[in-house]
Amino acid sequence: MTTAPAETAAQEIDKLLSLHPKGFDLSLDRIRALLDKLDNPQDRLPPVIHIAGTNGKGSASAFCRAILEAAGLRVHVHTSPHLVRWHERYRMAGQDGEPGALVDDAVLADAVRRVAEANGGATITVFEILTAVTFVLFSEHPADVAIIEVGLGGRFDATNVIAKPAVSLIMPISLDHQAYLGDRVELIAAEKAGIMKRGCAVVIGHQEEDAARETLVAIAERQGCPTTIFGQDFFAHEEHGRLVYQDEFGLVDLPLPRLVGRHQYANAGAAIRAVKAAGFLVDNDAIEKGLTGVKWAGRMQRLTEGHLLDPLPKGSELWLDGGHNPGAGQVIAEAFATLEERNPRPLYLVVGMLSTKDPIGYFSAFKGLAKSVFTVAIANSDAALDPLVLADDAIDAGLTAEPVSDIVDALDRIGGLAGGEIAPRVLIGGSLYLVGEALELNGTLPD
Repeated sequence: MTTAPAETAAQEIDKLLSLHPKGFDLSLDRIRALLDKLDNPQDRLPPVIHIAGTNGKGSASAFCRAILEAAGLRVHVHTSPHLVRWHERYRMAGQDGEPGALVDDAVLADAVRRVAEANGGATITVFEILTAVTFVLFSEHPADVAIIEVGLGGRFDATNVIAKPAVSLIMPISLDHQAYLGDRVELIAAEKAGIMKRGCAVVIGHQEEDAARETLVAIAERQGCPTTIFGQDFFAHEEHGRLVYQDEFGLVDLPLPRLVGRHQYANAGAAIRAVKAAGFLVDNDAIEKGLTGVKWAGRMQRLTEGHLLDPLPKGSELWLDGGHNPGAGQVIAEAFATLEERNPRPLYLVVGMLSTKDPIGYFSAFKGLAKSVFTVAIANSDAALDPLVLADDAIDAGLTAEPVSDIVDALDRIGGLAGGEIAPRVLIGGSLYLVGEALELNGTLPD
């Protein structure tokens, strides 16, 4: 177990937060102006796998990285948001056969200072500055490929200044961030499709909504993009405890991915297809090694050590997942239903959510599955829902719910309730920020 060290980079970013807004102001004008002052580092990147979608972006990034590194390639990765430390947004490619690692603090601090100096105090969001930092870091350190995850939307996201990605990967789309992206799934799909570039390869992952898939396909066709579509051009499903993947190159029998949940089968399939569409020659051994070695903190992550397990009965399962919209709630609930089939035990939820989310939509997926919900505030967030309001939302969704003071209080109560039962299964979720808080409390920081 580890604790976060004092970090110069965090201090530099705190200075920016005092000067600039932390949220989103979707536009490409400011980021382009800043990048121009930095001599356009986004034009000096290795081949880019650019990933958008409502759910599954992080898993797809993790699968792509694991497969590419297993093939011996040097891989940069940009994801957001972070769980505990800003450094998690920047995974730098390893050199001389070493795997990648989170950016060194001094390297990140220096890049942040240089970007802030180039910006010169001009109006901009912190996310835009940190995206410019991504391009600076990834252009200055050698790698064979860069995986870059969209922050919000696609068309006007700050990452969308990449002129010719090796592939644009669109993961599952559902309703989220409606205030920014629209209140219909086809409108959101159109925003996500904004990362497609004329003539560049596109991979469309599994889409539950026909309207989303049809919108994505239509835009890809208008852009003249070579396009492969899950369920039409490539497939991934479980069969006899194995993952069967198939595309135009043939059928491959693979181990199930290390990441938990049936939704990860399609996520893994999309990542495999994206790596191939980007032009990387990965053999089946690399794919197999990537699927079994992949790690992704805060997404169906089971804690097996740490302080948060102390209040729970011996043998309890403690899980984390930062999914926070109805689509995520559905796949998380399905994952726990599968666990329940294999090993029945009472499920308790500890949930905190931001006020921009749809709590009832999220909670509804757990009706008949979760025994009880304990709602909590999210530390250091002015945008979090009041636990009282959140508990009412859970009750409206058909669950038993109670507001409590914090994560530790919730686990203490679950430990007391479960004392005479089968050791419980507990999910802490509803927000990546809450999951980050849990990891920090537990002393198990992402690496």
